[in-house]
Amino acid sequence: MNTGILIIAHAPLASALRDCVLHVYPEAAVGVLALDVGAADSTDTTQQAARALLAQLGTDNALVLTDVFGATPCNVAQKVVDGVHSKLVAGVNLPMLLRTVNYRQEPLDVLVARALSGGAQCIMQVAVTAPQNQNRKSHDKNQHDHHQ
Repeated sequence: MNTGILIIAHAPLASALRDCVLHVYPEAAVGVLALDVGAADSTDTTQQAARALLAQLGTDNALVLTDVFGATPCNVAQKVVDGVHSKLVAGVNLPMLLRTVNYRQEPLDVLVARALSGGAQCIMQVAVTAPQNQNRKSHDKNQHDHHQ
């Protein structure tokens, strides 16, 4: 059975991430749910909504992904995750989410490891191909290099 995935994040990030992942994996709609936490939402109401969505997933295992450790969505998630049948990972990004959806049939602990590696491995500085970053040709008239 697939692990259910619940995204709890500041509005509208949770829904936006879910929409992105369903663009790639439309068949995952039932197994990936989102809870957007608005600025005016109470912690109690958000916690009740999170519990209801976990129940709606209808699986024995759930992975809960939140955006920022220490913020309200993560604090709520910490109260609804039991650490055995559900696990929590903060710092959700799209590569992490795509990886977890792709491997959601794996055991929960393995899925957590995949989420962590998927999120971290896809964070990188990308080289810019602008002309100022290209090597000068030997026939350039201005041979002065200025380093800062």
